[in-house]
Amino acid sequence: MQRRNILWTMFSSIGAAAVLAGTASRTSAANAAGVDKAKVAYHLSELDKAGFVLGNIQNHFDGMGGPDRVKINLVIHGAALKAFHSAQAGPELSAHVAELAKMGLGLSACINTMKAQNVTLKDLLPGFAVADKGAVVLLADLQSQGYAYLRP
Repeated sequence: MQRRNILWTMFSSIGAAAVLAGTASRTSAANAAGVDKAKVAYHLSELDKAGFVLGNIQNHFDGMGGPDRVKINLVIHGAALKAFHSAQAGPELSAHVAELAKMGLGLSACINTMKAQNVTLKDLLPGFAVADKGAVVLLADLQSQGYAYLRP
């Protein structure tokens, strides 16, 4: 009886190891092919958090191993959009936004906020796109596409 239990345990362990090895090799191949690129949507609405969020995004790119490993979209509405007005953005924030945009950061400005602040894309830092249905709708759409939602 004890010998049967030992054999059962041994064969079960070998089977489990084979399944895990097959899963690991498929996962490695998928990662190498870029299939499992992480997707993250950052939500920013507070003016005083603009620099902090850009720092988080930089850390996110760095921590994931660069823009080849993660796709990040920053969705901005409310008072926070004022930080990205070309006329009001400081040189440090402008340079950081430009650097992150070169890395592939998607920048989306809420159409409703743009109307409320009476600005167009020309009035914002380069690289912005309009969230033409609004920021909250875009955030929901991104989440339905598999983006993780972060609101620092």
